[in-house]
Amino acid sequence: LYAFEHSPDSRRAFWLILLASIAFRLTLAPLRPTLSDDIFRYRFDGHVQALGVNPYSVRPDDPRFSALVTRSIRQIPGHEIRSIYPPLSELVFAAAWRLVPNPVEFKSPFLLADLVVLLLLAWWTRRGHGRNYQLAVYGWNPLVVVEFASSGHNDALALAATVGATLLIIGPRRVLSTALLAAGVLAKAFPAVLVPLWLAKLNWPRRNWPAVLTAGAFAAICAWPYRSALPVVLATFHQYQSSFRGNNASIYLILEQISGSNELALGLGVGLVAALSLWAAARRIDPARAAFLLLGTVLLVSPNSYPWYFTWVVPFLALVGTSRYLVPWLMLTILQFLSYEVLINYQAFGTWQFRPLFLALAYVPFYAWLLWHSFTAPPP
Repeated sequence: LYAFEHSPDSRRAFWLILLASIAFRLTLAPLRPTLSDDIFRYRFDGHVQALGVNPYSVRPDDPRFSALVTRSIRQIPGHEIRSIYPPLSELVFAAAWRLVPNPVEFKSPFLLADLVVLLLLAWWTRRGHGRNYQLAVYGWNPLVVVEFASSGHNDALALAATVGATLLIIGPRRVLSTALLAAGVLAKAFPAVLVPLWLAKLNWPRRNWPAVLTAGAFAAICAWPYRSALPVVLATFHQYQSSFRGNNASIYLILEQISGSNELALGLGVGLVAALSLWAAARRIDPARAAFLLLGTVLLVSPNSYPWYFTWVVPFLALVGTSRYLVPWLMLTILQFLSYEVLINYQAFGTWQFRPLFLALAYVPFYAWLLWHSFTAPPP
């Protein structure tokens, strides 16, 4: 990245970056996922839908569906709770099960979404809005390549929609931009922190009602097939919140240790993100910078910060490009591979616990660099 940044941009370098990015992904795409079992939960949700069952109403450990599970029930993430994936993801799971049910091929929609992000950034770069090294920030990032091409995480769906929305909101296509942001939220909830900024950019409710109504109609269409399970969705979310926390977290763990309260630590994090979201909307700051700031904050205060979650900030780091925080954040995406140390004891003994040493190795260099940079770097 340093070499690309400090050398003149050229057409040859652009094509080298783009084609190598595709080659990296195609190298890992044929591999069966080994670092994550999420793809097997996606397949379960898709399979039960093919049988006419609402995925929000059943659990993988339900004895009625034991014949559907091709591996140990305990190896399916969240086997004891109903699905919490948003409806657009569930629709993609259902389509993928019908078309490509094999675990390796089931990654296809998410790999394609990752390639959409890559091509959007390539288009943005060739239009003269960015430089070649910014395309490489996303295209050559090892965490992005592994989590989407190898592990097949569905976060790529939300990223593709959100990056598209970000590139369109600054132009005249605000209806499409708002619909894409809604699609991002309906694929995975994290883009919801950008909704206040989008509404401010639209000058809603004074203007742009068609954009908001289109997004609302799209959300209703996606949610309609699953409407029968609406009464249990909130209970499932609370069960998830109580069952899954402290997974590769950083600031959340510190707040929980200081306060002795999970609820207080979670509330402080939610309050900080909400305040930043409203501040970004009030200031109407650049959408890419807002996405980087808000999604980065979510990752640092969340009770669950799985390594693939850190892919969320990478395309917006690419769009921002010159941020003084670019290097420490890129370093953090690489250090996230240390969090997979948890799999050693889990696969050998069934013990799932993030060791403090590896949490420190992943986060202390990042926070130290960030603090040092904050105090020593000149104002942007």
